[in-house]
Amino acid sequence: MRVGFIGLGNVGGKLAGSILRNGYELDVHDLNPLLVEKFVSLGANRAATPKEMAKRCDVVITCLPTPSACAVVVEGQDGLLDGIGPGKIWAEMSTTDANETRRLAGRVIAAGGEAIECPVSGGCHRAATGNISIFAGCSRETFERALPFLTVLGRRVLHTGDIGSASILKVVTNYLATANLVSLAEALVTCKAAGMDLNTAYEAIRISSGNSFVHETESQVILNGSRDISFTMDLVAKDIGLFQTLAENHNVPLEVSPLLNRIFADAIDRYGARELSPNIIRRLEEATGLDVLANGFPPEMIDDEPEEPGYEVKPNGHVGNCEKREGVGG
Repeated sequence: MRVGFIGLGNVGGKLAGSILRNGYELDVHDLNPLLVEKFVSLGANRAATPKEMAKRCDVVITCLPTPSACAVVVEGQDGLLDGIGPGKIWAEMSTTDANETRRLAGRVIAAGGEAIECPVSGGCHRAATGNISIFAGCSRETFERALPFLTVLGRRVLHTGDIGSASILKVVTNYLATANLVSLAEALVTCKAAGMDLNTAYEAIRISSGNSFVHETESQVILNGSRDISFTMDLVAKDIGLFQTLAENHNVPLEVSPLLNRIFADAIDRYGARELSPNIIRRLEEATGLDVLANGFPPEMIDDEPEEPGYEVKPNGHVGNCEKREGVGG
């Protein structure tokens, strides 16, 4: 199976690395020629256009920052639609709008190809090791065909239903992570203001009912001071904006979500769209005059779990219980 990858940024570059590391023939394309050259030097092939890639590859994966960027790649001049056809799969790994994903997938299917949306969750450090989680929205037949390369990209792969379902769940989980990040910023600043030792506070949260994935990762780089999880405020704003639109389209009267959108809009006005997202805590540090820092925490997250074969997570109707089925590697 020959795989093409379009979008070699913070997440996409790490995912593409998993494809190459596991023995697949890989074609790459990105607007940044330096990112392309890096992969070519590692053994990947350069594709001049999405059209060229679609003609050569069995699977073309896109991992792009915005829905509009993806639309250009799929249906623009020399786009995927100009090269895709029977036997080809388009796999969309971006965090994007469910309706736009359905629209583009419909065009790919009409051209004779297959489409799967497969956004990832779990942080860039897990994308680097192939241990990230993947939501997959598509027909069951397409899912079965895609499972071998999906289990190379990630460890836990969940078939969420038809096209659009994975995008919905992805923006829901990113919304929850954002709510957790903002509440952790408030908790850590309050601990500092109350005179608590922040190393102790971190451990108290970690071993308690207040713990979360976001605390175990982002709180560490907050306390280190690097604030670096390779994710920026503009991307958070996009994700929580998609969640807000989703809720509004279904007449859900939210209260927390509008506040989160206002908080990040204010932070972007203050610090810029490309500021690292954990620096949302700066708003409270500046308001209180406190520096929320502690010794002993890493500047970035590194996945210390060994890379393992991925598997399908199959919900069986019981909370916290699932069946796992191994994928077949490349």
